[in-house]
Amino acid sequence: MNIISKTLQNQSSACSLIPFITAGYPTLQTTIDILHTLDSKGADIIELGIPYSDALADGPTIQDASKAAIKQGVHLDQILYLLKKVVPKINTPIVIFTYYNPILAIGAMSFISKISKCGVKGLVIPDLPLEEIDYVSQLCSSFKIELILFIAPTSSESRIISILTKSPGCIYLVSSNGVTGMGQQLDKQISHLVKFIKNRTNKSIMLGFGIASPDQAFSVSQLNIDGIVVGSAFIKKISNSNNILIDVGIFCEKLKSAISNDL
Repeated sequence: MNIISKTLQNQSSACSLIPFITAGYPTLQTTIDILHTLDSKGADIIELGIPYSDALADGPTIQDASKAAIKQGVHLDQILYLLKKVVPKINTPIVIFTYYNPILAIGAMSFISKISKCGVKGLVIPDLPLEEIDYVSQLCSSFKIELILFIAPTSSESRIISILTKSPGCIYLVSSNGVTGMGQQLDKQISHLVKFIKNRTNKSIMLGFGIASPDQAFSVSQLNIDGIVVGSAFIKKISNSNNILIDVGIFCEKLKSAISNDL
């Protein structure tokens, strides 16, 4: 079993905490420091976003972070060097979040080989076409990278079943409308989809859709999922803080406590 799925399935708490941060925001050195902080404050998996100018699956907060990193000249080689320095010193597995065009620009095999050599354990590509999944999945498997596939509430039943069939490991369930927080209607929709997926597979589910507080994290953790991705809320902490590492660390601890039923 891949380490990402294994981590999701081996949690004694309600579910795993998966913070998302953008590489190079606000600086590359701060990214290194934040990775160490998250590792020490209870993160089970860390999702690291590669800055991209056309990040259509991201909300405005993460898009702004990407633009700021790109404006500073942050590029893939710098991020790979960063990972080579950090990964051997932390215990939390890293998942890379990126789009398909940047991968195609350097070649899928080359990209996956590079991140594998840096110790990355998972890969999320939100705009990966269904027709390309088998090819990318085979490459990831050969380099011991877990390809994590997306399912949105707007996906058709046939598409969901196809993704579940093709998925080599865990599933990333997202809200397609970018809503921040959980409304009652969305809660019921996601709950129904989680049940649909769980009835058809034993694969783990990580859920990300605008969780902004420990209370929301606790509510989401009750939906029979295995991991919660928190992105924009962490980016906002980074953007608005005068003591980034302290504030990020405290927020991480509070979220972890919430989904461990200790709120």
